[in-house]
Order: sequence, then C-alpha cells, then structure tokens
Amino acid sequence: MKPELDDVDDKILALLMDNARLPVTTIARSVGIARTTVIARIAALEKRGVIAGYGLKLNPRIVQPAVRAYVGLSVEARYAAVLIKYLQQLPETETLCAVSGAIDYMLTLRCANTETLDKLLDQIGALDGVRQTSTSVILSKRIDRGAL
Repeated sequence: MKPELDDVDDKILALLMDNARLPVTTIARSVGIARTTVIARIAALEKRGVIAGYGLKLNPRIVQPAVRAYVGLSVEARYAAVLIKYLQQLPETETLCAVSGAIDYMLTLRCANTETLDKLLDQIGALDGVRQTSTSVILSKRIDRGAL
C-alpha cells in the first residue's frame, strides 16, 4: 500500500532532498507551518517508511573518484541472475537498474581511473550471456536531485 502524501509532505520532502540537514525552523518558514508541525510531519514520514534514511554526500570538487560511467548492458535472460550476483560483489558498482528498451540493464560504475574502468568493462563484456555493452563516461553532473 502506497502512503498518501499531501502538498505539505511533498514540500517538506523536496526541501530535505536538497539538504537533509536543513533546520526545522527554515523548513517551517518555507512551507508556512509551525516548527512543531514540521517535526511531527517528518517523524510521521519516517515512521511510515517514506523517509528510509539519511546519508552523506561528498563534495565532488574535493573528493571524487576519477571516473564514473553509465554502462548499458544487453543480456541473455538466462544469465541475468548470475550477472547481477557478479555486479553486486564489485565495489565499483554504484547502481544497477533493469530498464525497458534496447538494453536490459543500466549500470553505474565508479572507478579510480580509466585503466581500472577499461579492465572492468573488458571483464563484464566477457561474461557469459552479455551480448553487448555501451559505455558513457560521466563528465559532470549538471542537476542532481537524487536521494541518497
């Protein structure tokens, strides 16, 4: 069952996604409700599982792996489970999403350098069931609204 969110919840969540350490008083002023109401709303969102947790986001200008890349994977269906297990154990795997369209999965890799990325792509491409890979190196993030 999907929890119902009203406009106030949506506004609070948007503010917290931009900055999870935003003071409650600032949120209250932005949304136009009392500070105690904000506290109660956030607690309720946490209890209902809407807010699953809080995390740390590093400043990419100070701490950033040298190379991040999106990798599209076309895979034979019978090998998908083995591929997922393999990618799950790789420390360089940031995300893996099943997608619709010409490719089956979109993988995000985070590597120390291009040499490491190149070797890893060769290993992934040589796995049983991998029909094709397509890689795009991430140059910069222009917009980042992703939850942590």
